[in-house]
Amino acid sequence: MSTLATTPATRPARGPLGELFLGGSRARRATWLLVAAVVLVSAVRVVSGEQALTSSSTISAALLLAVPIGLAALGGLFSERAGVVNIGLDGMMTLGTWGAGFAGYQWGWAAALVGGVLFGALGGLLHAVATVTFGVDHVVSGVAINILAAGLVRFLSELFYTDNPAGGGVTQSPALTSDPPSFSVPVLSSGPDLLGDLEGRHWFLVSDVAGILRGLTSDVGLLTALAVLLVPASYLLLWRTAFGLRLRSCGENPAAADSLGVPVYRLKYVAVVVSGALAGMGGVFLVFIAGIYREGQTNGRGFIGLAALIFGNWRPGGLAAGAGLFGYADALQLRSRSAVVALFLLLAVLLAGVAVWQAVHRHVVRAVVAGVSAAGSLIAFLTIHELAPGLVSFTPHLTTLLVLSLASQRLRMPKADGLVYRRGEH
Repeated sequence: MSTLATTPATRPARGPLGELFLGGSRARRATWLLVAAVVLVSAVRVVSGEQALTSSSTISAALLLAVPIGLAALGGLFSERAGVVNIGLDGMMTLGTWGAGFAGYQWGWAAALVGGVLFGALGGLLHAVATVTFGVDHVVSGVAINILAAGLVRFLSELFYTDNPAGGGVTQSPALTSDPPSFSVPVLSSGPDLLGDLEGRHWFLVSDVAGILRGLTSDVGLLTALAVLLVPASYLLLWRTAFGLRLRSCGENPAAADSLGVPVYRLKYVAVVVSGALAGMGGVFLVFIAGIYREGQTNGRGFIGLAALIFGNWRPGGLAAGAGLFGYADALQLRSRSAVVALFLLLAVLLAGVAVWQAVHRHVVRAVVAGVSAAGSLIAFLTIHELAPGLVSFTPHLTTLLVLSLASQRLRMPKADGLVYRRGEH
């Protein structure tokens, strides 16, 4: 037990930021990458003239759209760190949306939060029973939960919302009776709108930083703040406590953990139920945005959350970055169809950098492919003025797939993730 309850003394020193994002001494690199990204986007904004790239409204919308994806990804983090693959995140989010709608129209936003979390946790419990107790293949169980959730919410809607005096129908609930509170950061949002003035001047970098800060600190919802705080809280729980160490040992080597007295089955149950609760909270957030439950409200965000988890290398900070990337692309295509075209210029610069990097390392084929792709992206930016609506709406999904493909070589999933564990068989 002592082996799993303490951190080895020989482990190299790591900063908290590095542990949160990349798991080690790469904190400084992550910081410089963030700074470089802001500078690059600022330069693209100046060249293209598309102010929506860093406007406060775009950043605010990106934060809203990233939260449900980030919550689903956090749910997947708990489950997969314990060794259980959770393909059913989207179904658990669906259950969360229905629970939030049902409780919210009767008792207000606080009840909606509780109802959504409980319904999502029930979906997680079902997944835990199937995978941990009965040894069902994790992917099969997750797909079954997604199918079951879609049918269950339709049945419940027909049962409770048909001919309901408060409104609603077979595809939606009555409207919520109250909205969650919101706030603004006092230092940055009170008094004269200094950030708004700087943003309106469209200066290089200064206006972009002002727009980003203004979008992140103005009219922030309570659940948004809670979701953001859950990222460092999850890191502290999973990487800085004995409980987190034991839970992660279940996803790395459950047989060894079991031999040291760790309650593997119990911890797997806890992790998967927490996973469902967090996914359900993501569903609650979608209901808060719309003010009502609607069928199909998740729109595949559970799967995108799973992609963000993989992109983030099963780390809290990494998955937050993946969720933020998708949220930004989604917000941009909602704010401006022409601004999406500016992403071609951003992509051209990035691919040109990749081509130079590959050429320096003498990877000729990769350098040529990246260079040709960069040229194609630049030509697209110069010749296309506005994308078709169907292609614009697909931009966030395309961005997610592109980043996942570029990041796939550095991934390291938990060793026992997805394996059915039986005591005494390993």
